[in-house]
Amino acid sequence: MEAEELEPRQSEALQEFISNLDILNALADEKRQRLIILLGSRYQRELTVSELVDRMSLSQPAVSHHLKVLKDVGLIDFKQTGLKRFYFLTPDKTLNRLEHLIKMIREGEKLKED
Repeated sequence: MEAEELEPRQSEALQEFISNLDILNALADEKRQRLIILLGSRYQRELTVSELVDRMSLSQPAVSHHLKVLKDVGLIDFKQTGLKRFYFLTPDKTLNRLEHLIKMIREGEKLKED
Protein backbone atom coordinates (compact mmCIF):
# COMPACT_ATOMS: atom_id res chain seq x y z
CA MET A 1 0.00 0.00 0.00
CA GLU A 2 1.43 3.38 -1.03
CA ALA A 3 1.74 6.10 1.63
CA GLU A 4 -0.79 8.21 -0.34
CA GLU A 5 -3.39 5.42 0.00
CA LEU A 6 -3.22 5.29 3.78
CA GLU A 7 -6.09 6.43 5.95
CA PRO A 8 -5.19 9.46 8.10
CA ARG A 9 -4.82 7.32 11.28
CA GLN A 10 -2.64 4.82 9.43
CA SER A 11 -0.50 7.65 8.12
CA GLU A 12 -0.17 9.00 11.68
CA ALA A 13 0.84 5.53 12.89
CA LEU A 14 3.47 5.32 10.15
CA GLN A 15 4.86 8.73 11.12
CA GLU A 16 4.90 7.67 14.78
CA PHE A 17 6.79 4.52 13.81
CA ILE A 18 9.33 6.56 11.86
CA SER A 19 9.79 8.96 14.78
CA ASN A 20 10.59 5.99 17.06
CA LEU A 21 13.13 4.31 14.80
CA ASP A 22 15.95 5.59 17.01
CA ILE A 23 14.59 3.65 19.99
CA LEU A 24 13.85 0.55 17.94
CA ASN A 25 17.34 0.57 16.44
CA ALA A 26 18.91 1.05 19.87
CA LEU A 27 16.96 -1.92 21.22
CA ALA A 28 17.77 -4.12 18.22
CA ASP A 29 21.43 -4.53 19.14
CA GLU A 30 22.25 -7.59 21.30
CA LYS A 31 25.04 -5.82 23.17
CA ARG A 32 22.74 -2.96 24.14
CA GLN A 33 20.12 -5.49 25.21
CA ARG A 34 22.73 -7.06 27.50
CA LEU A 35 23.61 -3.64 28.93
CA ILE A 36 19.94 -2.99 29.68
CA ILE A 37 19.64 -6.39 31.36
CA LEU A 38 22.76 -5.74 33.46
CA LEU A 39 21.56 -2.30 34.50
CA GLY A 40 18.10 -3.69 35.25
CA SER A 41 19.43 -6.45 37.46
CA ARG A 42 18.01 -6.43 40.93
CA TYR A 43 21.49 -6.32 42.44
CA GLN A 44 23.26 -4.01 39.97
CA ARG A 45 21.13 -0.89 39.69
CA GLU A 46 24.09 1.43 39.00
CA LEU A 47 27.29 0.40 37.28
CA THR A 48 30.40 2.20 36.07
CA VAL A 49 31.82 1.76 32.58
CA SER A 50 34.65 -0.35 34.09
CA GLU A 51 32.16 -2.67 35.79
CA LEU A 52 30.18 -2.99 32.56
CA VAL A 53 33.37 -3.70 30.58
CA ASP A 54 34.21 -6.54 33.01
CA ARG A 55 30.74 -8.06 32.70
CA MET A 56 30.38 -7.58 28.93
CA SER A 57 33.81 -8.73 27.72
CA LEU A 58 33.90 -5.73 25.37
CA SER A 59 36.43 -2.94 25.08
CA GLN A 60 35.87 0.27 27.03
CA PRO A 61 35.30 2.30 23.82
CA ALA A 62 32.70 -0.23 22.62
CA VAL A 63 30.81 -0.16 25.93
CA SER A 64 30.96 3.65 26.00
CA HIS A 65 29.57 3.80 22.46
CA HIS A 66 26.63 1.54 23.35
CA LEU A 67 25.97 3.53 26.53
CA LYS A 68 25.86 6.75 24.49
CA VAL A 69 23.32 5.25 22.08
CA LEU A 70 21.11 4.14 24.98
CA LYS A 71 21.46 7.52 26.70
CA ASP A 72 20.62 9.40 23.49
CA VAL A 73 17.25 7.60 23.25
CA GLY A 74 16.52 8.10 26.96
CA LEU A 75 16.83 4.51 28.18
CA ILE A 76 19.70 5.23 30.57
CA ASP A 77 21.36 8.11 32.34
CA PHE A 78 24.30 8.53 34.69
CA LYS A 79 25.28 10.36 37.81
CA GLN A 80 28.79 11.70 38.22
CA THR A 81 30.54 10.95 41.50
CA GLY A 82 34.08 12.27 41.48
CA LEU A 83 35.70 10.89 38.34
CA LYS A 84 33.24 8.01 37.98
CA ARG A 85 29.95 7.87 36.12
CA PHE A 86 27.35 5.50 37.48
CA TYR A 87 24.89 4.41 34.78
CA PHE A 88 21.30 3.43 35.53
CA LEU A 89 18.06 2.74 33.66
CA THR A 90 15.57 5.55 32.99
CA PRO A 91 13.05 3.81 30.73
CA ASP A 92 9.80 5.61 31.59
CA LYS A 93 9.82 8.30 28.89
CA THR A 94 11.00 5.85 26.24
CA LEU A 95 8.44 3.23 27.24
CA ASN A 96 5.71 5.87 27.06
CA ARG A 97 6.78 6.68 23.50
CA LEU A 98 6.69 2.99 22.56
CA GLU A 99 3.30 2.49 24.23
CA HIS A 100 1.95 5.41 22.21
CA LEU A 101 3.39 3.88 19.03
CA ILE A 102 1.73 0.52 19.78
CA LYS A 103 -1.59 2.26 20.46
CA MET A 104 -1.41 4.11 17.13
CA ILE A 105 -0.53 0.93 15.23
CA ARG A 106 -3.47 -0.90 16.82
CA GLU A 107 -5.81 1.94 15.90
CA GLY A 108 -4.49 1.84 12.33
CA GLU A 109 -5.08 -1.92 12.19
CA LYS A 110 -8.66 -1.48 13.44
CA LEU A 111 -9.31 0.89 10.53
CA LYS A 112 -8.05 -1.74 8.09
CA GLU A 113 -10.45 -4.32 9.58
CA ASP A 114 -13.50 -2.03 9.31
